[in-house]
Amino acid sequence: MKSQVRAVVIGGGVVGASVLYHLAKIGWTDVMLVEKSELTSGSTWHAAGGMHTFNGEANISRLQKYTIDLYREIEDLSGQSCGLHPNGGLMLAATPGELDSLKLICSRARYLGMETEMISLEEAKRFNPLIDARYFIGALWRADGGHCDPSGTTHAYVAAARKLGASVERFTRVLGLHPRRDGSWDVATDKGAVHAEHVVNCAGLWAREIGHMVGAELPVLAMEHHYLVTEAIPELAGLPREIVNTTDYAGEIYMRQEGRGVLMGVYEPHGNIWSPIKTPDDFSMQLLPDDVERLAPYFEVGFKHFPALGRVGVKKAINGPFTFAPDGNPLVGPLRGLRNFWVACAVMAGFSQGGGIGLVLSRWMAHDDPGQDILSMDVSRFGAFATPKYASLKVPENYARRFRLAYPNEELPAARPVRRSPIYDRLIAAGAVMGANFGLEHALWFAPDGVERWETPTYRRSEAFPIVKAECRAVRAAVGLYETTNYGKYEVTGRGARSWLDRVFACKIPKPGRLALAPMLNPAGRVVGDLSIACLADDRFMIVGSGFAEEFHMRWFWQANPPADVFVRSQASTLCGVSIAGPKSRELIQLVTPADISRAAFRLFQVIETSVGFAPAILTRAGFTGELGYEIWTTPDYFATLYDDLWDAGRDLGLAHFGGRALSSLRLEKGYGSFNKDFRPDYTAAETGLDRFIDFSKADFIGRAAALAERENGPKRKFVVMEVADADTEVVGYESIMKDGKAVGYVTSGACGHCIDKSLAAGYVPRALAKEGETLEIDILGEVRAATVRLEPLYDPRGLRLRG
Repeated sequence: MKSQVRAVVIGGGVVGASVLYHLAKIGWTDVMLVEKSELTSGSTWHAAGGMHTFNGEANISRLQKYTIDLYREIEDLSGQSCGLHPNGGLMLAATPGELDSLKLICSRARYLGMETEMISLEEAKRFNPLIDARYFIGALWRADGGHCDPSGTTHAYVAAARKLGASVERFTRVLGLHPRRDGSWDVATDKGAVHAEHVVNCAGLWAREIGHMVGAELPVLAMEHHYLVTEAIPELAGLPREIVNTTDYAGEIYMRQEGRGVLMGVYEPHGNIWSPIKTPDDFSMQLLPDDVERLAPYFEVGFKHFPALGRVGVKKAINGPFTFAPDGNPLVGPLRGLRNFWVACAVMAGFSQGGGIGLVLSRWMAHDDPGQDILSMDVSRFGAFATPKYASLKVPENYARRFRLAYPNEELPAARPVRRSPIYDRLIAAGAVMGANFGLEHALWFAPDGVERWETPTYRRSEAFPIVKAECRAVRAAVGLYETTNYGKYEVTGRGARSWLDRVFACKIPKPGRLALAPMLNPAGRVVGDLSIACLADDRFMIVGSGFAEEFHMRWFWQANPPADVFVRSQASTLCGVSIAGPKSRELIQLVTPADISRAAFRLFQVIETSVGFAPAILTRAGFTGELGYEIWTTPDYFATLYDDLWDAGRDLGLAHFGGRALSSLRLEKGYGSFNKDFRPDYTAAETGLDRFIDFSKADFIGRAAALAERENGPKRKFVVMEVADADTEVVGYESIMKDGKAVGYVTSGACGHCIDKSLAAGYVPRALAKEGETLEIDILGEVRAATVRLEPLYDPRGLRLRG
């Protein structure tokens, strides 16, 4: 065994094998995979081997397509068959909501260039004659997908990696991981020590334990998962090709052909966590005891929906553990505070996603950039709130919903509430319907007295629609209060703070008493943050951004190497806030502060430290609604009192609560994009329009060369807001935008503009089409709607109300 390599990959399942192959492919030939037992001995060996491109996140869908296409490449290089059965995929809908979901997938696929179409049930039966069409109302077919041989595929990755120079050490147990001061690692094994520049945790069932070796608590748990393999089914005899892999939403069942029979798996509502505290060291190539009796009612649904299955015997039952993160997506990327330590774990769909994960992680390790937006897989989407108790509640919830729809207006109840601000109970008393953002409860909308705090999960307009409309109009007419505690907040202090921020952010760093909109770019010029910076003093700054990105941005700041005289800390739990917006907001704030906030004295983007009621506070003249507005920040011990003071002062002015749904409507009426929804690491500064906040006169900032090159050549696409005609529902995200029947772009977010009575969609289109009045089309749940580009905000286009 080598004593020194460039990278050690821990874990010999399909994900570790893919990472090894991709590192070798980019030229890191001196890499080693370490596996404590035999290759595939964890979850990989008993996997069903399904592969598909279905995913609610467009970039993950792309990576799944890459994974499937990759298998021919590694077969050719390795000489090892992956046992491919590329027979495509079929999804069945039994309810109108499920049918809407399939229509949305179909719209997204058009933009992604994937061969997908809605088909009749008669056509579906030609792909899978076992279907009893009485239980379904529609179907979607996709050409990509099928199944593969798990063992053959994993060995093909490994053999291809070996041909490129990589090495594999089986039956080699990792005993400890010890960082050196230069960022490299000593990997202690039962066969000796290996010094590695990088370590990658692909340990699957043991990823949690490998994390503990470096002091990290990864939110990952294993669930028991069952599937059955039937005896030969007469109806399959003589078919010209295998039946298509089939997903049954209503039955929470997946199935595919296995020889002359069928493999059928189920995600039951009350799944069992396996080894909740510690994964056994000696678990290898093992299955768990069958629990078919407990699962019989769920398998019986499959026998009803596919009657031929119930007429034959069961050949074998498989029960094995698979790992999940709390939201079902993988955990990929570097961990803050640990140099050159990477994770690629909780990859439940390893044969759909493993290749793509290997691709992005190898890019990330080699070039400090995954090469595309993978926020939905990034390990940083979880913070300290994702404790073992949190994971123990959310992972089973996600498992039970594996084939249930995630409606855009639906909030899941497990592990709620976890984080609560000091005014949580007051908002609940006011009728708040809560969502969770980075584990923190925040108000989505407010149910009036006598109105149920519930809405039907739907892709269409819900019972909350008229209530959100009233909230929006209350803000525009008078004044509204929105809690901003769920925003990400950071404090940067120290003698070198200004010069360090000047390098990290692309904007001009504001002077004391001023606030600036602050894009943050990666070296490729792509947007990794859309924040604001308030300068409270020459050596003290407050930064505000998206709350979900707190750990993502804290990791980014840490990787930007603040010097010894710069101190960066999260204020997520030490600073609470509210936004006060509307034409009467100045009148309200002036009632509770001694500061002069008249129009002449306190202009847009100014910041002061003052008192608001009893509370010492930071007061900024800013907001996200497009109205005259302010943000007030104080510490948690004063926050409830601040809320009470504002409410007492504002009652006679018509002060109203508004929630996140109303904020989405108000900001789109003004044409404002939102990080994570509209601005992500796939997009450049010029594409988003954030280049208008860049200070190109600065000598240096991260991403400067790329931003300058783009300014010279112009972006290929542009972010636009579109007015959607005749809409009776709003876009969700990633619907195809078309011109003359051809997909030319995609939607990123949408909402009804309640104060202009128009449905709005935001998204990206080619630069040539990003012009006022350009007519386009959007496929919304199977209905093609006309959409018109509006370059000027449809509400207050001159910004007179904003400037107040």
